[in-house]
Amino acid sequence: MEPWQVGGFGLYLHWPFCQAKCPYCDFNSHVVAFVDHDRWQRAFLSEIDRIAEETRGRILTSVFFGGGTPSLMPPALVGAILDRIARHWTPANDLEVTLEANPTSVEAARLEGFRAAGVNRVSLGVQAMNDADLKHLGRLHSAEQALSAVETARDLFERVSFDLIYARQDQTPEAWREELRQALALAPDHLSLYQLTVEEGTAFGARLAAGKLKGLPDEDRAADLWDITQEETEAAGLSGYEVSNHAREGAESRHNLIYWRSGDWAGIGPGAHGRLTHAGTRYATEAPRAPGAWLAAVEGQGHGESAREALTAEARDEELLLMGLRMSEGVDLGRLGPLRDKLSNINDLEDDGLIRLTGERLQVTPTGRPVLNGVLRALL
Repeated sequence: MEPWQVGGFGLYLHWPFCQAKCPYCDFNSHVVAFVDHDRWQRAFLSEIDRIAEETRGRILTSVFFGGGTPSLMPPALVGAILDRIARHWTPANDLEVTLEANPTSVEAARLEGFRAAGVNRVSLGVQAMNDADLKHLGRLHSAEQALSAVETARDLFERVSFDLIYARQDQTPEAWREELRQALALAPDHLSLYQLTVEEGTAFGARLAAGKLKGLPDEDRAADLWDITQEETEAAGLSGYEVSNHAREGAESRHNLIYWRSGDWAGIGPGAHGRLTHAGTRYATEAPRAPGAWLAAVEGQGHGESAREALTAEARDEELLLMGLRMSEGVDLGRLGPLRDKLSNINDLEDDGLIRLTGERLQVTPTGRPVLNGVLRALL
């Protein structure tokens, strides 16, 4: 069986525009004064047609509009894209169509239009539940707008997720526990809870390098915040099915499961990455990051890819482990090729309670998850 038959097949569409650049963000996002939506629609539809030609016969598991801020797209553009997708692929019975949104009042008012266009799942970038920390994170919405957006989304969509960032400046364990309980009281079926990471090339990265980003947690404080995250979500019935993602049973992100289970997905849009398998060969695809360069490539050369590379068997195996061991379900070692016989320290890691090997199923234990990178280094 090919990866898409085991892990699923999805489409990722990248909308690169934002109202403002958050200081912690290292995603491919851009602030511009004007967007030619008709031109972007033609480019997206052209790429969808091209990908459809090489993936005929596949069952489509998910569509994900990411960014950037996809909720800045006109609902009519989202509808045109979904209509074109429906022409080409047979959808799974539980096809998931996710759109990322920011909870500003303007965007919340557009949610009904996205539902009418065919979106059935919304992921809201809440990030914090108080105004002071939202301001520090460079967010444009208030805590009140965030709560309103979550309530509106719950009324309109079958499934709603939202993101929070923790391990923020001067955040205490007590404050995080209270904030997380406030979030869980909104009865979400899915939460993405990320520890703040400071990346080079971001405004936060520059501040940290200049010694101006104070109050970040040390390792012990970060570990305490991690433990609280696991305790509170488990108590509320949202198990940690992946390192940073928690869901009620059946509400897991089907699109992200494609990544973690090493399925196939087509990446469409500026900076989008993809994985496509043909006749046993798995290809990694990339697109130009600059919006103008991507548009010019689609219009000028007939496709928006800047690179397509055949992965070696070892690279495929390593990717399957790196992604799959993030999940509580772990990895079926029967899917591995040459790396299967090169894994190291399995017995030692199992004796230390960091991994569990049951038949061909390898899992990282709850004890091993906070030190997942170290576990992976030891295995590889």
